[in-house]
Amino acid sequence: MTTFENGDLLYDKFTDEPADLIILDIMMPGTDGLSLCAKLRSESSVPIIIVSAKGSEIERVAGITIGCDDYMAKPFSPIELVARAQAIFRRMEMMTPKKFESGTIVCGDLKIDTARREVSREGKPVELTPNEYNLLTYLAKNNSRAVSRDELLREIWDFNSSEVDTRATDDAMKRLRKKLNDCGSSVKIETVRGFGFRIG
Repeated sequence: MTTFENGDLLYDKFTDEPADLIILDIMMPGTDGLSLCAKLRSESSVPIIIVSAKGSEIERVAGITIGCDDYMAKPFSPIELVARAQAIFRRMEMMTPKKFESGTIVCGDLKIDTARREVSREGKPVELTPNEYNLLTYLAKNNSRAVSRDELLREIWDFNSSEVDTRATDDAMKRLRKKLNDCGSSVKIETVRGFGFRIG
């Protein structure tokens, strides 16, 4: 593990030498953690965990909105942080049978390889963050119905909808839609007003 005195040094190092996981504090010298997370997410799908003394619903929603993969409020034990990091890597390697079975899912012009956790369109890879991949795959596995925001918060982020504003899913969905549009996919994610989303 490599540590940095501020976020700007971390970013400079990351541009030269990509990491497997980034852990950010919100309050730090130079660029704050939320801004740095947004910057990193615009350039990379690297898993990001935010740790902060700010543990309010607003802060957690802000973390989800800008694309972090997990958010931990201080104080927490180092063991818990390690466990959260390991959980992210497990989700990247394979999803539990309850959610996504190993195999290939064809959704419109997209091919989702759940064993490799890869998405492609016409043989070309579509780069997604872990959460974006999980969102797309979950919607594709449940394409016969609309999926509620509450369900997505519970299944994708392990958040109870009473803890965070369910609208936090909208920003994650907006990023996923943009990536699908940018790669030219015909797959559309429809907003079901007042409820959630449906893929088609």
